[in-house]
Amino acid sequence: MIQLSGSCHCGAVEFEFSTAAPVPFMRCYCSICRKTSGGGGYTVNIMGMSDTLSVTRGKENLKSYRAIKNREAAPEDQELCQNRYFCTTCASYLWAHCDDYPQWIYPYASAIDTELPVPKATASIMLGSTKEWADPRRLPKRETCNETFDEYPNYSLEQWHKDHAQLQ
Repeated sequence: MIQLSGSCHCGAVEFEFSTAAPVPFMRCYCSICRKTSGGGGYTVNIMGMSDTLSVTRGKENLKSYRAIKNREAAPEDQELCQNRYFCTTCASYLWAHCDDYPQWIYPYASAIDTELPVPKATASIMLGSTKEWADPRRLPKRETCNETFDEYPNYSLEQWHKDHAQLQ
């Protein structure tokens, strides 16, 4: 068991928890994760023990959101998914908690400040909900070996599209 700590982007909320499963290996491509928690088309959660969660700063800056799992269903048939907790100041998603599994929390790996282990392998789930542009099965096989930059590249998003003949 290890102790991890995390925070939102603006620093208004800080939290800590214990986990035996700290490796951020699973990418969720469901429509809820895609739309609520990032621009990569997926989110990465780890798992923690809910009884060890301690909000050490800014509890008053927390709010939760429960998405509707099946928006196309009639209102009486709609189901809500887990609570997603976020900072009301900067909107950073911090962790999720599901009533079906009350013993666990699912912190967003992006909110964790403690160094996390590098996964030896990854898994992509909910690919039935993904969009083509984010589907890892459609991306170049060596996705992680494409251009990489420690900071911003020396070209704009528009220039990349021009250079790759993909400007519409």
